[in-house]
Amino acid sequence: MDNNEDRIALFLDFENLAIGAREDLGGLDFDFKPISDALAERGRVVARRAYADWTMFESARRGLTEHQVELIEIPQKMGATRKNAADIKMAVDAIELAFERDYITTFVICTGDSDFTPLVHKLRELNKRVIGIGLRASTSRLLPPACDEFLFYESLEGVDLPRKRRRGGAAKKADRPAEEPPAAEASGDLAALERSVTQTLSGMQSSGGVVLASTLKRALIRKDPTFTEADYGFRGFGELLKHLADQKVVALTEGPARGDPEVGFPESGGTEEAGFEVLRGVVAAESKVDPVPLSGLKDRLRKTHPGFSEKDYGYRGFLQFTKAAAARGRVSMEWSDEAEDYLLTVD
Repeated sequence: MDNNEDRIALFLDFENLAIGAREDLGGLDFDFKPISDALAERGRVVARRAYADWTMFESARRGLTEHQVELIEIPQKMGATRKNAADIKMAVDAIELAFERDYITTFVICTGDSDFTPLVHKLRELNKRVIGIGLRASTSRLLPPACDEFLFYESLEGVDLPRKRRRGGAAKKADRPAEEPPAAEASGDLAALERSVTQTLSGMQSSGGVVLASTLKRALIRKDPTFTEADYGFRGFGELLKHLADQKVVALTEGPARGDPEVGFPESGGTEEAGFEVLRGVVAAESKVDPVPLSGLKDRLRKTHPGFSEKDYGYRGFLQFTKAAAARGRVSMEWSDEAEDYLLTVD
Protein backbone atom coordinates (compact mmCIF):
# COMPACT_ATOMS: atom_id res chain seq x y z
CA MET A 1 0.00 0.00 0.00
CA ASP A 2 1.31 3.46 -0.92
CA ASN A 3 1.51 5.50 2.27
CA ASN A 4 1.69 8.70 0.19
CA GLU A 5 -1.63 7.93 -1.50
CA ASP A 6 -4.56 10.18 -0.61
CA ARG A 7 -7.28 8.49 1.44
CA ILE A 8 -10.67 9.81 0.41
CA ALA A 9 -14.04 9.88 2.19
CA LEU A 10 -17.03 10.69 0.00
CA PHE A 11 -20.30 12.19 1.26
CA LEU A 12 -23.12 12.47 -1.28
CA ASP A 13 -26.16 14.73 -0.82
CA PHE A 14 -28.02 12.50 -3.24
CA GLU A 15 -31.25 14.45 -3.49
CA ASN A 16 -29.37 17.63 -4.43
CA LEU A 17 -27.44 16.00 -7.28
CA ALA A 18 -30.15 13.63 -8.54
CA ILE A 19 -32.85 16.29 -8.73
CA GLY A 20 -30.34 18.81 -10.08
CA ALA A 21 -29.32 16.44 -12.89
CA ARG A 22 -32.94 15.80 -13.80
CA GLU A 23 -33.96 19.46 -13.79
CA ASP A 24 -30.79 21.13 -15.10
CA LEU A 25 -29.57 18.55 -17.60
CA GLY A 26 -32.67 17.78 -19.61
CA GLY A 27 -33.99 14.85 -17.56
CA LEU A 28 -30.61 13.12 -17.20
CA ASP A 29 -30.57 10.21 -14.74
CA PHE A 30 -27.82 10.70 -12.18
CA ASP A 31 -24.95 8.23 -12.68
CA PHE A 32 -22.42 7.74 -9.90
CA LYS A 33 -19.74 6.12 -12.09
CA PRO A 34 -18.22 9.38 -13.46
CA ILE A 35 -17.68 10.53 -9.87
CA SER A 36 -16.16 7.19 -8.93
CA ASP A 37 -13.78 7.33 -11.91
CA ALA A 38 -12.73 10.93 -11.19
CA LEU A 39 -11.90 10.08 -7.57
CA ALA A 40 -9.99 6.94 -8.53
CA GLU A 41 -7.53 9.25 -10.30
CA ARG A 42 -7.05 11.27 -7.11
CA GLY A 43 -6.54 8.58 -4.50
CA ARG A 44 -7.99 5.60 -2.64
CA VAL A 45 -11.63 5.98 -1.62
CA VAL A 46 -12.03 4.40 1.82
CA ALA A 47 -15.58 5.56 2.65
CA ARG A 48 -18.62 6.22 0.47
CA ARG A 49 -21.90 7.43 1.96
CA ALA A 50 -25.04 8.75 0.27
CA TYR A 51 -27.87 10.46 2.16
CA ALA A 52 -31.53 10.53 1.06
CA ASP A 53 -35.04 9.30 1.69
CA TRP A 54 -34.47 6.21 -0.42
CA THR A 55 -38.19 5.54 -0.91
CA MET A 56 -38.00 8.44 -3.36
CA PHE A 57 -35.02 7.00 -5.25
CA GLU A 58 -35.64 3.26 -5.47
CA SER A 59 -34.22 3.02 -9.00
CA ALA A 60 -30.89 4.49 -7.88
CA ARG A 61 -30.24 2.02 -5.06
CA ARG A 62 -28.75 -0.75 -7.16
CA GLY A 63 -26.31 1.46 -9.07
CA LEU A 64 -24.98 2.97 -5.85
CA THR A 65 -24.60 -0.35 -4.03
CA GLU A 66 -22.71 -1.74 -7.03
CA HIS A 67 -20.17 1.04 -6.40
CA GLN A 68 -19.95 0.11 -2.69
CA VAL A 69 -21.80 3.24 -1.55
CA GLU A 70 -23.35 2.99 1.91
CA LEU A 71 -26.93 4.25 1.74
CA ILE A 72 -27.88 6.35 4.78
CA GLU A 73 -31.64 6.41 5.25
CA ILE A 74 -33.22 9.66 6.38
CA PRO A 75 -36.55 9.17 8.24
CA GLN A 76 -39.54 10.11 6.15
CA LYS A 77 -40.56 13.65 6.97
CA MET A 78 -42.03 16.42 4.91
CA GLY A 79 -40.25 18.91 2.66
CA ALA A 80 -37.56 21.11 4.15
CA THR A 81 -37.64 19.23 7.47
CA ARG A 82 -36.44 16.04 5.77
CA LYS A 83 -33.84 17.96 3.74
CA ASN A 84 -32.49 19.65 6.87
CA ALA A 85 -32.29 16.30 8.64
CA ALA A 86 -30.22 14.87 5.77
CA ASP A 87 -27.89 17.89 5.74
CA ILE A 88 -27.33 17.78 9.49
CA LYS A 89 -26.72 14.01 9.53
CA MET A 90 -24.23 14.29 6.66
CA ALA A 91 -22.33 17.17 8.31
CA VAL A 92 -22.17 15.43 11.69
CA ASP A 93 -20.93 12.18 10.11
CA ALA A 94 -18.22 14.00 8.15
CA ILE A 95 -16.87 15.82 11.22
CA GLU A 96 -17.02 12.62 13.27
CA LEU A 97 -15.03 10.75 10.62
CA ALA A 98 -12.47 13.56 10.43
CA PHE A 99 -11.72 13.11 14.15
CA GLU A 100 -11.96 9.32 14.30
CA ARG A 101 -10.01 8.47 11.12
CA ASP A 102 -6.98 10.72 11.06
CA TYR A 103 -5.54 8.81 8.09
CA ILE A 104 -8.27 10.25 5.84
CA THR A 105 -6.65 13.13 3.95
CA THR A 106 -9.42 14.22 1.57
CA PHE A 107 -13.16 14.73 1.98
CA VAL A 108 -15.40 14.87 -1.10
CA ILE A 109 -18.67 16.74 -0.51
CA CYS A 110 -21.09 16.12 -3.36
CA THR A 111 -23.64 18.92 -3.29
CA GLY A 112 -24.23 22.41 -4.58
CA ASP A 113 -25.93 23.57 -1.38
CA SER A 114 -24.30 26.58 0.30
CA ASP A 115 -25.45 25.24 3.68
CA PHE A 116 -22.41 22.93 3.53
CA THR A 117 -19.94 25.82 3.27
CA PRO A 118 -19.32 25.91 7.08
CA LEU A 119 -18.60 22.16 6.95
CA VAL A 120 -16.02 22.74 4.22
CA HIS A 121 -14.36 25.49 6.26
CA LYS A 122 -14.22 23.28 9.36
CA LEU A 123 -12.72 20.33 7.49
CA ARG A 124 -10.02 22.57 6.05
CA GLU A 125 -9.30 23.91 9.55
CA LEU A 126 -8.69 20.28 10.50
CA ASN A 127 -6.06 20.09 7.74
CA LYS A 128 -8.23 18.06 5.39
CA ARG A 129 -8.29 18.63 1.64
CA VAL A 130 -11.87 19.22 0.43
CA ILE A 131 -13.17 18.52 -3.08
CA GLY A 132 -16.69 19.64 -3.96
CA ILE A 133 -18.86 18.20 -6.73
CA GLY A 134 -22.08 19.84 -7.95
CA LEU A 135 -24.20 20.92 -10.92
CA ARG A 136 -23.30 24.26 -12.53
CA ALA A 137 -26.84 25.63 -12.55
CA SER A 138 -27.71 24.57 -9.00
CA THR A 139 -24.41 25.15 -7.19
CA SER A 140 -24.26 28.16 -4.90
CA ARG A 141 -21.53 30.63 -5.86
CA LEU A 142 -20.34 30.53 -2.24
CA LEU A 143 -19.40 26.85 -2.22
CA PRO A 144 -16.67 26.41 -4.91
CA PRO A 145 -14.29 29.11 -3.55
CA ALA A 146 -14.45 27.45 -0.12
CA CYS A 147 -13.11 24.15 -1.49
CA ASP A 148 -9.59 23.14 -2.46
CA GLU A 149 -11.01 21.87 -5.75
CA PHE A 150 -14.51 21.91 -7.20
CA LEU A 151 -15.69 19.64 -10.02
CA PHE A 152 -18.83 20.31 -11.99
CA TYR A 153 -20.67 17.04 -12.52
CA GLU A 154 -21.56 17.68 -16.15
CA SER A 155 -17.86 18.25 -16.99
CA LEU A 156 -16.77 14.86 -15.66
CA GLU A 157 -15.57 12.26 -18.12
CA GLY A 158 -18.37 9.77 -18.78
CA VAL A 159 -21.36 12.06 -18.21
CA ASP A 160 -23.46 11.66 -21.34
CA LEU A 161 -25.39 14.91 -21.68
CA PRO A 162 -28.62 14.83 -23.71
CA ARG A 163 -28.30 16.53 -27.09
CA LYS A 164 -30.21 19.78 -27.33
CA ARG A 165 -33.12 19.63 -29.74
CA ARG A 166 -34.22 22.35 -32.12
CA ARG A 167 -37.59 23.98 -31.57
CA GLY A 168 -40.25 21.88 -33.14
CA GLY A 169 -38.36 18.60 -32.84
CA ALA A 170 -34.99 16.97 -33.25
CA ALA A 171 -32.51 18.51 -35.62
CA LYS A 172 -32.30 16.81 -38.95
CA LYS A 173 -29.15 14.90 -39.65
CA ALA A 174 -28.32 17.19 -42.55
CA ASP A 175 -28.58 20.23 -40.26
CA ARG A 176 -25.93 18.93 -37.86
CA PRO A 177 -22.21 19.60 -38.30
CA ALA A 178 -20.11 16.56 -39.11
CA GLU A 179 -18.59 16.70 -35.64
CA GLU A 180 -20.12 18.70 -32.80
CA PRO A 181 -17.55 20.24 -30.44
CA PRO A 182 -17.83 19.21 -26.82
CA ALA A 183 -19.82 21.58 -24.61
CA ALA A 184 -16.73 22.20 -22.50
CA GLU A 185 -14.81 23.56 -25.48
CA ALA A 186 -17.25 26.44 -25.92
CA SER A 187 -17.34 27.37 -22.24
CA GLY A 188 -13.67 28.33 -21.74
CA ASP A 189 -11.91 31.55 -22.74
CA LEU A 190 -8.57 30.30 -24.06
CA ALA A 191 -7.04 33.79 -24.09
CA ALA A 192 -7.94 34.22 -20.43
CA LEU A 193 -6.44 30.81 -19.71
CA GLU A 194 -3.15 31.82 -21.36
CA ARG A 195 -3.03 34.93 -19.19
CA SER A 196 -3.71 32.88 -16.07
CA VAL A 197 -1.03 30.31 -16.93
CA THR A 198 1.64 32.92 -17.69
CA GLN A 199 0.79 34.95 -14.58
CA THR A 200 0.90 31.87 -12.37
CA LEU A 201 4.08 30.52 -13.95
CA SER A 202 5.79 33.89 -13.66
CA GLY A 203 4.93 34.11 -9.96
CA MET A 204 6.16 30.58 -9.30
CA GLN A 205 9.43 31.18 -11.13
CA SER A 206 10.06 34.39 -9.21
CA SER A 207 9.85 32.34 -5.99
CA GLY A 208 12.72 30.18 -7.28
CA GLY A 209 12.99 26.51 -8.13
CA VAL A 210 11.81 24.32 -10.97
CA VAL A 211 8.13 24.46 -11.93
CA LEU A 212 6.67 21.07 -12.82
CA ALA A 213 3.41 20.57 -14.71
CA SER A 214 1.82 18.94 -11.65
CA THR A 215 2.73 21.85 -9.35
CA LEU A 216 1.55 24.38 -11.94
CA LYS A 217 -1.85 22.70 -12.13
CA ARG A 218 -2.17 22.62 -8.34
CA ALA A 219 -1.42 26.35 -8.27
CA LEU A 220 -4.08 27.03 -10.92
CA ILE A 221 -6.63 25.05 -8.89
CA ARG A 222 -5.70 26.95 -5.73
CA LYS A 223 -6.46 30.18 -7.59
CA ASP A 224 -9.68 28.82 -9.08
CA PRO A 225 -11.02 25.61 -7.48
CA THR A 226 -13.32 25.08 -10.49
CA PHE A 227 -10.43 25.00 -12.97
CA THR A 228 -10.40 22.05 -15.34
CA GLU A 229 -8.73 21.76 -18.72
CA ALA A 230 -11.86 20.02 -20.01
CA ASP A 231 -13.63 23.39 -20.09
CA TYR A 232 -11.18 24.45 -22.80
CA GLY A 233 -11.61 21.31 -24.90
CA PHE A 234 -8.54 19.40 -23.69
CA ARG A 235 -8.60 15.81 -22.48
CA GLY A 236 -5.78 16.32 -19.98
CA PHE A 237 -3.48 18.96 -18.54
CA GLY A 238 -0.57 17.58 -20.56
CA GLU A 239 -2.53 18.12 -23.76
CA LEU A 240 -3.25 21.70 -22.70
CA LEU A 241 0.43 22.37 -21.99
CA LYS A 242 1.44 20.89 -25.35
CA HIS A 243 -1.00 23.27 -27.07
CA LEU A 244 0.44 26.25 -25.16
CA ALA A 245 3.97 25.11 -26.04
CA ASP A 246 3.02 24.90 -29.73
CA GLN A 247 1.76 28.48 -29.45
CA LYS A 248 5.08 29.57 -27.85
CA VAL A 249 3.27 30.54 -24.65
CA VAL A 250 5.31 28.10 -22.53
CA ALA A 251 8.28 25.80 -23.06
CA LEU A 252 8.37 22.17 -21.90
CA THR A 253 11.42 20.11 -20.98
CA GLU A 254 11.69 16.60 -19.58
CA GLY A 255 11.09 16.47 -15.83
CA PRO A 256 12.24 14.01 -13.15
CA ALA A 257 9.13 11.85 -13.62
CA ARG A 258 7.58 10.65 -16.86
CA GLY A 259 4.53 12.66 -17.80
CA ASP A 260 5.42 15.55 -15.48
CA PRO A 261 7.58 17.94 -17.54
CA GLU A 262 9.25 21.11 -16.38
CA VAL A 263 7.39 24.23 -17.51
CA GLY A 264 9.08 27.54 -18.33
CA PHE A 265 8.95 30.39 -20.76
CA PRO A 266 10.35 29.96 -24.28
CA GLU A 267 13.81 31.23 -24.97
CA SER A 268 15.17 32.70 -28.16
CA GLY A 269 18.84 31.94 -28.78
CA GLY A 270 20.41 34.46 -26.41
CA THR A 271 18.56 37.54 -27.79
CA GLU A 272 15.91 37.36 -25.07
CA GLU A 273 18.04 39.27 -22.54
CA ALA A 274 18.52 42.04 -25.06
CA GLY A 275 14.77 42.42 -25.29
CA PHE A 276 14.46 42.49 -21.51
CA GLU A 277 17.11 45.19 -21.34
CA VAL A 278 15.15 47.32 -23.80
CA LEU A 279 12.05 46.97 -21.61
CA ARG A 280 14.01 47.64 -18.43
CA GLY A 281 15.52 50.80 -19.88
CA VAL A 282 12.16 52.27 -20.84
CA VAL A 283 10.55 51.40 -17.50
CA ALA A 284 13.54 52.82 -15.60
CA ALA A 285 13.28 56.11 -17.50
CA GLU A 286 9.54 56.47 -16.96
CA SER A 287 9.16 55.18 -13.39
CA LYS A 288 11.33 57.75 -11.60
CA VAL A 289 8.19 59.32 -10.08
CA ASP A 290 5.33 56.88 -10.54
CA PRO A 291 5.06 53.22 -11.57
CA VAL A 292 4.50 52.68 -15.30
CA PRO A 293 1.15 51.15 -16.35
CA LEU A 294 1.33 48.25 -18.76
CA SER A 295 -1.34 49.79 -20.99
CA GLY A 296 0.38 51.86 -23.64
CA LEU A 297 3.85 50.75 -22.60
CA LYS A 298 4.48 48.91 -25.85
CA ASP A 299 3.68 52.04 -27.87
CA ARG A 300 6.03 54.14 -25.72
CA LEU A 301 8.72 51.49 -26.07
CA ARG A 302 8.42 51.65 -29.86
CA LYS A 303 9.04 55.41 -29.82
CA THR A 304 12.60 54.78 -28.63
CA HIS A 305 13.02 51.39 -30.32
CA PRO A 306 11.08 51.43 -33.62
CA GLY A 307 10.12 48.02 -34.90
CA PHE A 308 10.18 46.39 -31.47
CA SER A 309 8.17 43.16 -31.34
CA GLU A 310 8.02 40.63 -28.54
CA LYS A 311 7.63 37.97 -31.22
CA ASP A 312 11.28 38.53 -32.18
CA TYR A 313 12.18 37.11 -28.78
CA GLY A 314 9.90 34.08 -29.00
CA TYR A 315 6.83 35.47 -27.22
CA ARG A 316 3.31 35.46 -28.53
CA GLY A 317 2.11 38.56 -26.67
CA PHE A 318 3.49 41.63 -24.90
CA LEU A 319 1.94 40.61 -21.56
CA GLN A 320 3.67 37.24 -21.74
CA PHE A 321 6.99 38.95 -22.63
CA THR A 322 6.65 41.40 -19.74
CA LYS A 323 5.77 38.65 -17.25
CA ALA A 324 8.83 36.69 -18.35
CA ALA A 325 10.98 39.79 -17.77
CA ALA A 326 9.46 40.13 -14.29
CA ALA A 327 10.09 36.44 -13.58
CA ARG A 328 13.76 36.97 -14.37
CA GLY A 329 14.00 40.04 -12.14
CA ARG A 330 14.51 42.55 -14.93
CA VAL A 331 11.47 44.59 -13.85
CA SER A 332 8.93 44.47 -11.00
CA MET A 333 5.31 43.99 -11.98
CA GLU A 334 2.27 44.20 -9.66
CA TRP A 335 -1.46 44.26 -10.35
CA SER A 336 -3.28 47.39 -9.11
CA ASP A 337 -7.02 47.16 -8.43
CA GLU A 338 -7.21 50.95 -8.33
CA ALA A 339 -5.58 51.37 -11.74
CA GLU A 340 -7.11 48.16 -13.07
CA ASP A 341 -3.77 47.47 -14.72
CA TYR A 342 -0.31 46.08 -14.09
CA LEU A 343 2.18 48.66 -12.78
CA LEU A 344 5.90 48.29 -13.55
CA THR A 345 8.97 49.58 -11.75
CA VAL A 346 12.69 48.86 -11.71
CA ASP A 347 14.36 47.89 -8.43
